[in-house]
Amino acid sequence: MSGNGGSGTTATSTDKRPNELLASWFVRSGWSKGELARQVNRRARQLGANHISTDTSRVRRWLDGENPREPIPRILSELFSERFGCVVSVEDLGLRAARQSPSVSGVDLPWTGPQAVALLSEFSRSDLMLARRGFLGTSLALSAGPSLIEPMQRWLVPSPQAPQPEPEPEPPAASRRPGRLSKPELDLLESTTVMFRQWDAQCGGGLRRKAVVGQLHEVTDLLQEPQPAATTRKLFKVAGELAELAGWMSYDVGLQPTAQKYFVLALHAAKEAGDKPLGSYVLSSMSRQMIHLGRPDDALELIHLAQYGSRDCASPRTQSMLYAMEARAYANMGQPGKCKRAVRMAEDTFADVDEWDEPDPDWIRFFSEAELHGENSHSYRDLAYVAGRSPTYASLAEPVMQRAVELFSRDAEHQRSYALNLIGMATVHLLQREPERSTVLAEKAMHIAKKVRSERVNTRIRKTVDTAVRDFGDLAEVVDLTEKLAVELPETAEAV
Repeated sequence: MSGNGGSGTTATSTDKRPNELLASWFVRSGWSKGELARQVNRRARQLGANHISTDTSRVRRWLDGENPREPIPRILSELFSERFGCVVSVEDLGLRAARQSPSVSGVDLPWTGPQAVALLSEFSRSDLMLARRGFLGTSLALSAGPSLIEPMQRWLVPSPQAPQPEPEPEPPAASRRPGRLSKPELDLLESTTVMFRQWDAQCGGGLRRKAVVGQLHEVTDLLQEPQPAATTRKLFKVAGELAELAGWMSYDVGLQPTAQKYFVLALHAAKEAGDKPLGSYVLSSMSRQMIHLGRPDDALELIHLAQYGSRDCASPRTQSMLYAMEARAYANMGQPGKCKRAVRMAEDTFADVDEWDEPDPDWIRFFSEAELHGENSHSYRDLAYVAGRSPTYASLAEPVMQRAVELFSRDAEHQRSYALNLIGMATVHLLQREPERSTVLAEKAMHIAKKVRSERVNTRIRKTVDTAVRDFGDLAEVVDLTEKLAVELPETAEAV
């Protein structure tokens, strides 16, 4: 057994009592002590906490009442949340939570420009410092339900309108005050954000996350300098896009509380920029995360908030994406009628994309015909699962998913989406009891996953292979696929 430093556990008093709350969640999970220890170690490596080395005796000591140090309480919270499809907090597990100020741990933040800048600066700096030390030790708690939705509703409250100054002419470079940005410098910031977004689509969130967080921190420094009002609004827009991307990349590599915090800060920045479509996009990312965490009711609330807030200004492409996410939420809630209606709305609205006479912002450019088919087919696939592996909904998903796979196979930029849709198609074939066809697609997804640093992709492949083993474990193709998984995607640390 490892020593105290390696285990991440504090010494406790001799009169400790068994942790009945943790024991209750543990028993219901169906995990063995060894399996929980392995999962804790794997997640710790993903966080960069390489000093963590948990074993069965350490798990037994936690159940007996010993309190582990961070990041183990946070890791346990995430693991049990994912296992049960609901938010299981550190407190729910009977573990002592680290005390933190609301500005660090909460989502109910003041809706003012200066405080948004200060919080963005504080959080990005903390993330960078802790990541450089190889240990993301900040104890963040995921918010869900009213504690998440109610603060986000304040996005709709109009900001006090300051008098609009007359546009200032661009001063000569020699006479410009230090800190004031020129138009070419602003354009460079925006083009850098576009480049980061392309890297994420091609390579996943693992390789470039820290670069995005670093750029976000630099932009917050610029926001603390005196700037013309128009420049400040543009900087808030850039900050909002970077914070959303940092959140998305954090979500992609499995840092769920960190992702949620960045999404919330991105929504604050979008509000300060006066960019309602960007705000709706941030809310859609939060909605996707809630679906992933098994909270479709929260996902639906967030999407409806996004739709209402951008109803008079979002482009057809953005509206179509929001309808597609609404369908995903309804599918996971087991509401086929409302899901199918939202799918039709997504398709009908997408048909108007070419009629829109303004260029779409770069952040929505990913929502192509391929992405539309991918989202809608996943909605039908999710309905099939919720309806007890329904062959009817699986047959609805198959042609739509097939079209998504065909389109993504020609798209060199969105490789992660290609992998996710290959996995989606593999799950559809499993639902249709066609394991041979499923294994071919899963193997193809594995080859892409090796190039795309995305824990989300890897996790979905592993879950799909686990399902294949459970249902068709004696099939030679499934045995072969399991062996290939161990070689192609060994469970090692992911860069964050």
